[in-house]
Amino acid sequence: MQPWLKVSLLLCVFGFFRELRPSEPFVTEFLSGEWRDIEPEQLNRDVYPIGTYSHLGLLVFMFLLTDILRYKSIIMFSACVGIVIWSLLLWTESLAALQVVQVLYGAYMASEVAYYTYIYAKIDREKYQQVTGNTRAAVLLGRFLSGVVSQVLISTGAMDVRDLNYITFGAQTFSLLWSFVLPSVRTSVYFYSPALRYTFTATAGAIIYVGFSFHYPRTTASDGTGTQQRPVATIATIEHPPEATLGPKSKPATAPRATFSASRAVRLLGRHFIAAYRQVPVVQWSLWWALAMAGFIQVQVYVQLLWHEIDEDQGTLFNGGAEAVLTLLGALSAIIAGYVANRIFERWALWMLTVCSGLQGGLVLYSGFATNIWVAYTLYILFGALYLFMITMASAIVAKYLEEDSFGLIFGINTFVAIGVQALLTLATISERGLMLDPREQFKVYGGYFLVLSIIYLIAAVVSFTSGLWPCWRSQEIKDGPPESQPPVPVPPCRTPSLGQ
Repeated sequence: MQPWLKVSLLLCVFGFFRELRPSEPFVTEFLSGEWRDIEPEQLNRDVYPIGTYSHLGLLVFMFLLTDILRYKSIIMFSACVGIVIWSLLLWTESLAALQVVQVLYGAYMASEVAYYTYIYAKIDREKYQQVTGNTRAAVLLGRFLSGVVSQVLISTGAMDVRDLNYITFGAQTFSLLWSFVLPSVRTSVYFYSPALRYTFTATAGAIIYVGFSFHYPRTTASDGTGTQQRPVATIATIEHPPEATLGPKSKPATAPRATFSASRAVRLLGRHFIAAYRQVPVVQWSLWWALAMAGFIQVQVYVQLLWHEIDEDQGTLFNGGAEAVLTLLGALSAIIAGYVANRIFERWALWMLTVCSGLQGGLVLYSGFATNIWVAYTLYILFGALYLFMITMASAIVAKYLEEDSFGLIFGINTFVAIGVQALLTLATISERGLMLDPREQFKVYGGYFLVLSIIYLIAAVVSFTSGLWPCWRSQEIKDGPPESQPPVPVPPCRTPSLGQ
């Protein structure tokens, strides 16, 4: 077996068992059930919001720590945290212990960045496409099986909602043991970047998957005729521009040694940040990305409370099935997004974001009025599938404009903004300083949130469209002819309005 494939499979096994958490689709039923003296109202106000604040506070710290400690330590840490979380859920009963669980859960989710970035520091860039598909498939398979297994066990009465936590606990324990076999990483993008480093550019297009996407710009290299495209490799220092061009299989005489440098990391972070966000398409799509992700996570966190209120007798528990169907549709929508031409989405970007945000707002708003649990499940699945399709397109388009090593940083910044907005939504709708809304009223607000987002992009789309038409109107006015006493006026170029930008 080739070394890159072995490392990829080792990481995929870890990712699968980390995501194998069949207890999560029924966590609200478990926490508000007979095993704890906690009401759904307490979960809404005193428990779930803590996880959001913890995730926000630890996300940047965990991103930097992952780069400094070079991935594997954070992967092992996340598995340890998972074991502690489900131990507390199984063998404690107090509200205080549950609040500690939420703090740890924020760290658990923030440390997820190590899983997604480890593989790209360990293998050559030419294998990015294969390992991207492998690692993402492992995560989706874990989530899908979690939903299916939990639903089957609950529907058949083989387990109750508390017993599902034992499966999750076992999966987290296995993921910790498995993490020991992962190879260590000697380099990282920022703090342990070697003095000499390869930069490959390939003729491939965007590599797309849910959550992240990578892109290799097209580069033409002369082969004697000057007409053929081929991959090239450049050896360059971080501080200086490229100094030599080698063939794809060229190797330096000695392997570069990675050394820790905080100043170099700060310079590279600043360069990547400025290079990305000075481009209008990156800002345009990243803004939607962050705001839509905030709304999606908020809906995902509190949707079980809404289902619990709609079906108080719990005569129909299809939570696991709903999550399984959503995961499957999310994977299919990501595949479909991969075949949609990015140039079409870029041309119609503002209009597409307007329509999709409006549809999402309508689905979530209707959820707040739903009285049938099956209608609520369907609305949630449609909302999630639409979000996963659009977030895949957003990540692909943003990646086109980024430098190769800056994907993790820019996507991390977008996620940080999303968690920050989610925290503001939590404060506004749930906390004692806010509106203190019940689940139904919350979802009406979340629906309105997406509708406002749609209106913002509608205004931007109209402004962009009219600004594109203005040169045409002005051109026609001038062509009608100025008075003979006035000198001719230069005719501005008339361009077809780009309906998206």
